Amino acid sequence: MIEKREASELCTVLDYIRWGTSRFNEAGLWFGHGTDNAWDEALLLVMHALHLPLDSKPEVLQARLTTEERREVIALLERRVDERLPAPYLTHEAWFCDIPFYVDSRVLVPRSPIGELIRGEFQPWLQGEPLAVLDLCCGSGCIGIASAMAFSEARVDLSDISAEALEVAQININRHHLNQRVRAVQSDMFSGLEGCSYDLILCNPPYVDARDLAEMPAEYRAEPEIALGSGDDGLDFTRRLLREAVDHLQPEGLLVCEVGNSWEALEEAFPLVPFVWPELEQGGHGVFVIRREELLAYRKFFNDR
Repeated sequence: MIEKREASELCTVLDYIRWGTSRFNEAGLWFGHGTDNAWDEALLLVMHALHLPLDSKPEVLQARLTTEERREVIALLERRVDERLPAPYLTHEAWFCDIPFYVDSRVLVPRSPIGELIRGEFQPWLQGEPLAVLDLCCGSGCIGIASAMAFSEARVDLSDISAEALEVAQININRHHLNQRVRAVQSDMFSGLEGCSYDLILCNPPYVDARDLAEMPAEYRAEPEIALGSGDDGLDFTRRLLREAVDHLQPEGLLVCEVGNSWEALEEAFPLVPFVWPELEQGGHGVFVIRREELLAYRKFFNDR
């Protein structure tokens, strides 16, 4: 808790950003939910508390805070330290593919490297513009909604086992006025999508292995565990996906899936399967691309493991 004397010495926006940075470093916070360092995190939270855009003019940094503004800024910075919540849970906003999304603790904070592939329209793997897209394990709906914006003719299903996550996804569907083309569907894998088939299935499933899950910093443990852990090697969900996705893909359809650090376990489990691992220039790893025809050709391997 900040002392009254200490608070009286903080006057300007810059003072509070500097103070927040020092507090974050002292507390050993972990970053990775939109920023990667203490300064940017403090800047984000201070500007949010003051209802100012991040791209405000530099002169704003020398502006003095009112007493009420000081209280609000300090309260937000101290919540970040005391509760170890990712900043987007405090601001209720995260950006993905340059699009703002509402988020809270019912969903993961958007950060999938699949965003880079969306910007590139999944070239060179996608054959033509998709008319039907599925965002499986959608969480906030960021992947599916960004895809709906990239492909203006596509109808998009956002699917998740969590009813709470789908409530957040629906907030974002409404926010971006996409109700005519995007719907939220509760489904355990494909159980709620019977009879549906897609040109493109996108999936950021639970893929964290047991060891990584146990060693995660507090900021990651604040996220819903159901969206993170997936067995000892992180592949429980992905194995099911590889078995079942073929029945929900159109001919020449494409499956794009993120498995993060579990990519090595996937390669070891299915050494003959020709997974394609795109090079991601903007960071991240562990995203594979595979066609329906390849899933069909190697179906025996997926059924055996």
